[in-house]
Amino acid sequence: MVDVAKLSGIKVMIIDDSNTIRRSAEIFLVQAGCQVVLAEDGFDALAKIADHQPDVIFCDIMMPRLDGYQTCALIKKNQRFRTTPLIMLSSKDGLFDRARGRMVGSDQYLTKPFTKDSLLQAVANFSPPQP
Repeated sequence: MVDVAKLSGIKVMIIDDSNTIRRSAEIFLVQAGCQVVLAEDGFDALAKIADHQPDVIFCDIMMPRLDGYQTCALIKKNQRFRTTPLIMLSSKDGLFDRARGRMVGSDQYLTKPFTKDSLLQAVANFSPPQP
């Protein structure tokens, strides 16, 4: 079980082209006290990331225009966000998908549909220690 108090104030970015996934993740995270930034795709995320500077990023793999692998690689190439934890989201749970995610710099892989606990646990795993 995740200690929700430790998640308060953590800024999380959700990059997913599915409105349902974005909204459900937002609800779970806001209930836990996180600040949430939503992005519809990789381009939207890249436009918002510098302004919001998230502590943790969740990124869907299958998206139009810029897929999750490309988005992750671009975020990780940026000096400022290289160390920001990035968790891939995907309905595909194959070894190849996980390996490809690691190759572009993802820190973890979460399979959709995710549960509230698995989402919060992923944030807790990478969240900066609270003072």
